[in-house]
Amino acid sequence: MTSHEATATQETGANGSRSNSAGRTQKPSWAGVASLSVGVFALVMAEFLPASLLSRVAADLGVTEGVAGQSVAITAIVAAISGITIPVVLSRMDRRHLMIILSALAVLSDVLVAIAPTYPILLAARVLLGIAIGGFWALAISITARLVPASKLGLGLTIVNVGVTLATVAAVPLGTLLGEIWGWRAVFALAAGVGIIAIIIQFLALPSMLTGPSSGFRPLVQTLRSRMVLLCLFTMALMGAGHFAGFTYIRPAATEVGGLDPEQLAVLLLVYGLGIVGGNLIAGPLADRTLRTAALIFPLVLGLAMIAFVYMGSSPVLLFVAAALWGAGFGALPTVISTWLARAEPSRLESIGGLQTGVFQVAIALGAFLGGLLVDGAGVQTALVLGGLASILGAVILGAVKPPKLA
Repeated sequence: MTSHEATATQETGANGSRSNSAGRTQKPSWAGVASLSVGVFALVMAEFLPASLLSRVAADLGVTEGVAGQSVAITAIVAAISGITIPVVLSRMDRRHLMIILSALAVLSDVLVAIAPTYPILLAARVLLGIAIGGFWALAISITARLVPASKLGLGLTIVNVGVTLATVAAVPLGTLLGEIWGWRAVFALAAGVGIIAIIIQFLALPSMLTGPSSGFRPLVQTLRSRMVLLCLFTMALMGAGHFAGFTYIRPAATEVGGLDPEQLAVLLLVYGLGIVGGNLIAGPLADRTLRTAALIFPLVLGLAMIAFVYMGSSPVLLFVAAALWGAGFGALPTVISTWLARAEPSRLESIGGLQTGVFQVAIALGAFLGGLLVDGAGVQTALVLGGLASILGAVILGAVKPPKLA
């Protein structure tokens, strides 16, 4: 284990407290974990709002929907870079201060998007959000590990991921409705307000978390020597890109395929979000019992549901069923992938967190970019079908491999 990895190592004492390499004992802080969840909620809300407001953003700024969708891609590209570099470059910064700064950067991004007079300025603002998202997600796993007893790490990560679920179920559909009433700019101003609340809670709840000196990018290189890690990262990129090739453009897809109006689209996104909740609830227990089965079933459901979405336009009920299954398949992926990677490299959680964040954000960018090309060139239905096929291919690859055993 390198000196950098040692900074992320803790031991559980008899009283449930945890000792870190900074030389002090840190008691469990569930309030701190909850503050991370609120921060994640604000970040996910800001990252995916363009998907529900895409048509209005494009019309207001004078660009096509495919071009407007690249605002998701640019955010993801920057997040991929910052997710890998921030934990190393700022390795000596108190993690409490760093997480608050990253949240403040996201608030600044939301404000700039809300007042952006042109599309290039909007893209510049989304770059700031990418920096915040990448750094925050990369550190979330290791920080959670420092805030809870080792035996409760799974519960801690579940609490953090509640922020993702709530943002998907509530914030994005609500953004669709409010965008019709207030306009898309006001929705991003609201996202900035949520981010400010997150900063206040983090300021009150997160304890100081000092770190030791960094050993550079060596831990990342060592982690990438694992074939199991590489395979998992590749399939995650394949499935993630497939998903976002379709989801980024779900508003025009729902309009063209099912003829849904904005209010119906909001309900559809709510059903999709509830599917994510169901996928999350099922994925954890199933992955603990049989990781291989989980790695096959959920991506397969995701891909088939995306394809089914294209052909269910004549039946609103079946269209909503497809959306629910789509959400369930995608909602389970983070748990399945994180479990796989954690089992493959249990001693390098911070490196795993950075790599997972980086690759997933690249997948978002690639999916949004290629999806935009397909939407403008061949139509939104083609984007959904090819995205679904990519996820199915990832399911076949990952399901055919024997997963790493629990250490």
